[in-house]
Amino acid sequence: MSRNVFLLSGCQALLTTGNILLVSVVALIGQSLSADPALTTFPVATQFIGLMLATIPASLIMRRIGRKNGFYLGNSVGILGAIVCIQALNWQQFYLFSFGTFLLGIGIGFGTLYRFAAVEVCPEEQRSKAISFVMAGGVIAAVIGPQLAIISQDILGEAEFMGAFFGLLILYTIALVMLFFTHIPHAGADVDGEQRPLLSILAQPKFIVAAIVGMVSYVVMNLLMTATPLAMARCGFSFSQAAHVIEWHVLGMFVPSFFTGSLISRFGLNRVMYAGSLFMLGCIGINLMGVSEWHFWTALLFLGIGWNFMFISATQLVTTAYRPAEKAKSQAANEFIVFSMVTVSALSSGWMEAALGWQAMNWIVLPLIIWAIGVIYFVGAKEQLKQAA
Repeated sequence: MSRNVFLLSGCQALLTTGNILLVSVVALIGQSLSADPALTTFPVATQFIGLMLATIPASLIMRRIGRKNGFYLGNSVGILGAIVCIQALNWQQFYLFSFGTFLLGIGIGFGTLYRFAAVEVCPEEQRSKAISFVMAGGVIAAVIGPQLAIISQDILGEAEFMGAFFGLLILYTIALVMLFFTHIPHAGADVDGEQRPLLSILAQPKFIVAAIVGMVSYVVMNLLMTATPLAMARCGFSFSQAAHVIEWHVLGMFVPSFFTGSLISRFGLNRVMYAGSLFMLGCIGINLMGVSEWHFWTALLFLGIGWNFMFISATQLVTTAYRPAEKAKSQAANEFIVFSMVTVSALSSGWMEAALGWQAMNWIVLPLIIWAIGVIYFVGAKEQLKQAA
């Protein structure tokens, strides 16, 4: 494996570690800074708004100035966001903290392209290994991220969790140093060729299934994941216990990636999507059975596995719905559909957990999973999905 792939995979691992750190603390910080329970997850929502707004410009900027300079820019914005969050915690300013997480979201939006850059800098025969390197980074981050959150809770003895954002500064700075030693060829212009209208692309059954399954998997995962630390705190569990539950959840998200592709090749996209849906239904069933620590970590593990199967399958399916010349606008449309709904879920999860309760949240997301199963079966044209696999 080339040095460039190793360094970019390391940058991806640092980004994922920071993301898990944010998942562990941001909702709890929002709860402590805001007097209104409905706004508890507002800082989480602003983070996803920043991510959503950065997705399309990040690709366009990197096309003009190159991926490496784009990653420099994204990391710099992330560092600025961490500094703003530190100052906001020092001043106990809720909306300034939300602006800081918005900047962090922009930085994450640029960082989501690390995985594509890692594949692009290696020969075609090594691309599967490059993907494995990137996924391995996610597994490492699943262990390190929650531990950083626990260690940083009161490490500075000032505002709670301020140390987490000093940790983010260190992670993003290390990524900048690693980028300095990375060579990434400047991406060329888009592939020439005939392009269909965007609406024609979006109207294809394959695209409809991919977008809806991707959206449902991410929305359900984000709603329950974001609310879990709040629900566990309400049930009397410690922050370290909640962080360990998040750790198992993220392991569920990333560990299956080593064999999800093989499962898709053997059983087809639709069956793997069905399997992911069943794992998510299992998550809801376990959550409705009780609120012990065992219930939380088992359910969140199932939630992570379900997300992995559904989201990876949906991602692979959407790549079969467009021609090479249509890649940019098709991917942008898919990302916007998914992350706009994820942003809404991040904004509403705190209110739902406070006003409706943990178990009510699980009943509410149940129809979404059933809807996704129906879309796969009735809209998906099974034969098309088999061919796409």
